[in-house]
Amino acid sequence: MTDDVEHSNPNWPAIPYADWRDTAQTLHMWTQIIGKIRMVQSPWLNHAWHVTLYVTPRGMTTGTIPHDERTFSIDFDFIDHQLVIESCEGHVQKLPLVAHDTADFYNSVMSTLGKMGLPVTINTKPNEVEDPIPFPEDRTHSAYDAQAVNRFWRALYQIDRVFNIFRGRFGGKSSPVHFFWGSFDLAVTRFSGRPAPDHPGGVPNMPLWVAQEAYSHEVSSAGFWPGGDSFPEPIFYSYAYPTPEGFSDAKVGPDAAYWVGELGEFVLPYEAVRQTENPDTALLAFLQTTFDAAASLADWDLASMRRRHFPPGTSG
Repeated sequence: MTDDVEHSNPNWPAIPYADWRDTAQTLHMWTQIIGKIRMVQSPWLNHAWHVTLYVTPRGMTTGTIPHDERTFSIDFDFIDHQLVIESCEGHVQKLPLVAHDTADFYNSVMSTLGKMGLPVTINTKPNEVEDPIPFPEDRTHSAYDAQAVNRFWRALYQIDRVFNIFRGRFGGKSSPVHFFWGSFDLAVTRFSGRPAPDHPGGVPNMPLWVAQEAYSHEVSSAGFWPGGDSFPEPIFYSYAYPTPEGFSDAKVGPDAAYWVGELGEFVLPYEAVRQTENPDTALLAFLQTTFDAAASLADWDLASMRRRHFPPGTSG
């Protein structure tokens, strides 16, 4: 064990992508199924904010989903490892989160919703992945390492907590801190208020108009991604759309942060954050300095976004 690991914060667990790759890919498909259920049942919100999941003290949730005059929710419980479906009448169904085919997971979820009088039909083709396998046919993604999933969630709730601190410091329009199941990342986005040029698209298995609506206005966006085959390590990222001239050369912190040209964003390894004496401080420095660079270079009107009123005992 290295000195760095010995001095890492135990509340920020190690989550190397290689250690749980198969489970991560399976969980990605399962969150897509649950996210699509929320998506098709919910009214459209700007930038597709109605599709996301949210971090909870036990895992992730859809929040309240409408179904005609009823409502329900679906939660991933990453402590007891079960999927919990609850209706407004107090009916509760629990499905175990264990290693089994995505096709079986899909069939169990849809069958259970039907038995609860909550039938839902979704597009069964996964989004934002190469070579998607329709959920009812997916016998490839079947791994579930409960300990690895628990570590991932423990990292998520630390990150969610810090992202919300960062979000609260901005007086302009900001997204919630939410989990996008298409890209499998936790994100928070700030807006300048000005329209942006149409996004060129290029996201696999996602309609062009979705990308263009998501980026209809100028943004500075940051997030956390647990890794994938194209970039196999967990990272924090920060980008601006449209990318202002000189952004890639901006001085940002902490020292472990760097620009990745092929991604068009700044990256900070998760491992570098968890090994610092104060992960909160390191992560907030990355979020703030990358935003400051984007807002300054794009000439955001930050003065118009300052809050004029604050609760007693707080300041801007």
